[in-house]
Amino acid sequence: MNAATAIRNGWQKVFGTGARSERPPAIDTSHGPILYLEDITVSFDGFKALNALTLYIDAGELRCIIGPNGAGKTTMMDVITGKTRPDCGSAWFGQTTDLLAMTEPEIAQAGIGRKFQKPTVFEHHTVFQNLELAAAGEKSVWATLLKPLSATQRELVDSVLETIRLQDTRSMLAGALSHGQKQWLEIGMLLMQDPQLLLVDEPVAGMTPQEVERTAELLLSLAGKHSVVVVEHDMAFVRSIAKKVTVLHEGHVLAEGTIDEMQSHPRVVEVYLGE
Repeated sequence: MNAATAIRNGWQKVFGTGARSERPPAIDTSHGPILYLEDITVSFDGFKALNALTLYIDAGELRCIIGPNGAGKTTMMDVITGKTRPDCGSAWFGQTTDLLAMTEPEIAQAGIGRKFQKPTVFEHHTVFQNLELAAAGEKSVWATLLKPLSATQRELVDSVLETIRLQDTRSMLAGALSHGQKQWLEIGMLLMQDPQLLLVDEPVAGMTPQEVERTAELLLSLAGKHSVVVVEHDMAFVRSIAKKVTVLHEGHVLAEGTIDEMQSHPRVVEVYLGE
């Protein structure tokens, strides 16, 4: 398997295996949150990575998830995206979409996008082509690049380029971008699918201070139109974007509240912030 095929296969897990010509169906949030996790338990060889985890995310909310290593943050995202099946509990996307009854591609097509810590882009293709490929679904790389975009698709690419502030790099090879720019490009690739919920894992790790600031601006600009869940260890960054913070510890929610409340919470300081 060559590198391009490996990357494309990885993106198909995120985006689904079929080309999406229309926006995902609207998720019913008229009676509550967009994401419900209730009593989710996941065990690995007797170790409870998640222990009766209950978490609710509101539509349009930007929520930060913090906690020590091993707290269950990655496992939580694995459950939401269908990578890991829990031993018990329930996970709902809106009022009627049972995530535990769906495959990874089905969950992606329902409107949940996930960005991993390490950016995965097509380094030998341009920024524009990366966004083009992100909208291609099951089409092959070369078939997609040889077929011209429709006017609507081109407008969408232009809009996403503006959102992620990479208009001036549209013709640059993705491999020549800085680390921060690659992170923004991958977020842009997710935005090409118009997800209703974005899961973002440690977006500012390895970034310069200027890139961190621009990433904060980007994520804040997405909230409202999208629900955004950010897992992050950089507390200064969390403070710059979060209205509400959830602290995980030993697979369950230890505390929730504002960043000021969490930084003065005795138990949170003991298990995490005092490290």
